[in-house]
Amino acid sequence: MEIKFEHIEYLYLLFSIPVILTLMITYIRWQKRASAIFADDLLMKELSKSKSSRRKNIKYSITILVLFFIILGLSNPKLGSDLEEIKREGIEIVIALDLSNSMLCEDIKPSRLTRSKQAISDLIDKLDGDKIGLVIFAGDAFIQLPITSDYSIAKMFLSTINTQTIEIQGTDFSLAIEKSVDCFNFQNELNKSIIIITDGEDHEHGAIESAQKAAEKGVFIHTLSVGLEKGGLIPELNDKGKKTGKHKTDSKGITVVTKPNYSFLEELANNGNGENINANNSRLGLEKLFKEIKKIEKKEVSSVVFTNYTSRFQWFLTIAFSLIILDLIILGKKNKTLTINKFRVK
Repeated sequence: MEIKFEHIEYLYLLFSIPVILTLMITYIRWQKRASAIFADDLLMKELSKSKSSRRKNIKYSITILVLFFIILGLSNPKLGSDLEEIKREGIEIVIALDLSNSMLCEDIKPSRLTRSKQAISDLIDKLDGDKIGLVIFAGDAFIQLPITSDYSIAKMFLSTINTQTIEIQGTDFSLAIEKSVDCFNFQNELNKSIIIITDGEDHEHGAIESAQKAAEKGVFIHTLSVGLEKGGLIPELNDKGKKTGKHKTDSKGITVVTKPNYSFLEELANNGNGENINANNSRLGLEKLFKEIKKIEKKEVSSVVFTNYTSRFQWFLTIAFSLIILDLIILGKKNKTLTINKFRVK
């Protein structure tokens, strides 16, 4: 049995739960401090005799659970119950995205990085039968998403990344290529391609050699260069990822102007049996990229996948509704004490 989400974007709302929980705790503490100002401990104890802090906490917990299950319901989880062998034609593609600070440059609007993410999203929309993975790199490189056929998951991972995702700055193309190669399953017969999206600036040594080694394994390497030839400034960000209004400067205090390195990216692609494509015009860049991808022979492979997915959103919304009813039933006050057959019941 396999689960997938029809509207996976709603799962981002789960990040609001810790915020709401923090606000609840802050409110409870504020209530206690405010009460202490108007009454001493003895008076507060007398006034609070009928109140149940335990029940209040239960009601707060129910509120959090209601929100959790409503979010899951909105995302519409689907369960696949049947296994079926499917034959498809495609290739394995790993996109290596540059997250160095120079990608924040706004010489192409809204920025090099934003334009790159838009291009990747458009690419994912046009894939059919291909598998895709995502590697992010700067001074270091990581496999952000192993190769998958689930395009919605790929888009979700793509939307979460920014230049602060990687702490070590710089641009290590060699490591990016090696991590991308590690994503591939060389046991299958699918052809493989790496698409490096970058401005090509500040490259380390060894990138050409890594591209040649990947090409020897049958991997095609294409580069998508972003950024205008005249270059631009790099905006500084604060700890929250917001622009400060200032721009990056070097050790001498001179404002840095970042320019794409087209010649290097062309050399890198040539050594990887691919081509360098200018992606400043996202539409034209993608059209040329698709032509290059189509040149790669697609082979038919069979795989066993789950089918016959059934929506289960009603489960979670039913649980949420039941919890709302429970919340209305539970009062924030203690029940009156009753005496029945010598047993005291509260």
